Amino acid sequence: MPSPAIGRLHVLTDFHFQQRWTHAELAQRALEGGADTVQFRHKTGTTRDKMSNLIPTVEACHERDALCLVDDHLDLALAAGADGVHLGASDLPIASARAIADQLDRPFIVGATATATAAALEAEDAGADYIGFGPVFRTSSKANPASVKGLDGLATVADAVSIPVIAIAGITPDRVRPCLEAGAWGVAVMTAVTTAPDVTAAARSFRVEVDAWLASRAA
Repeated sequence: MPSPAIGRLHVLTDFHFQQRWTHAELAQRALEGGADTVQFRHKTGTTRDKMSNLIPTVEACHERDALCLVDDHLDLALAAGADGVHLGASDLPIASARAIADQLDRPFIVGATATATAAALEAEDAGADYIGFGPVFRTSSKANPASVKGLDGLATVADAVSIPVIAIAGITPDRVRPCLEAGAWGVAVMTAVTTAPDVTAAARSFRVEVDAWLASRAA
């Protein structure tokens, strides 16, 4: 079954860099600001702890007809009724996730992280629906991030694959247009939204930039 359309503004929820809001509350506020996709990112805790946070996050997304993807954990994504999974290099292989997703009676997105063109091409060949590529800019949200790829690296990957590329890491509102001009389908952000004083306003600042670029392309 075909996968749903890939969103343009992905907001990753988080409970490591902030503890003001639950994942679901972050999702609600980000969606109010114009996010069309939420990625549930929870790196610690038990499986039950993750599920207790994930289920209301999925519900919050579906109430607004938005997508909810789960980082790293295909089993949790399936159990909670999420719309897809986003897998890193050390997670379940893309081909294995794709094989499982293709057996479902509903659309299901399989996203893949890539930090190099070869990895992006390999993920596409294995059945990924989109590539999360980065770090495009310097980021402090990972302890040991890959080397910064820049807009040139983003453009190279976007030209190499035929599936959408979502730019991630160090994305700020003023960097949205350059990323899209370089060939990205959309952008993914975390702390720029989740740790902002006003989560909804922060998400909206990104949505405005995405929509302005789309409008300029349609003119």
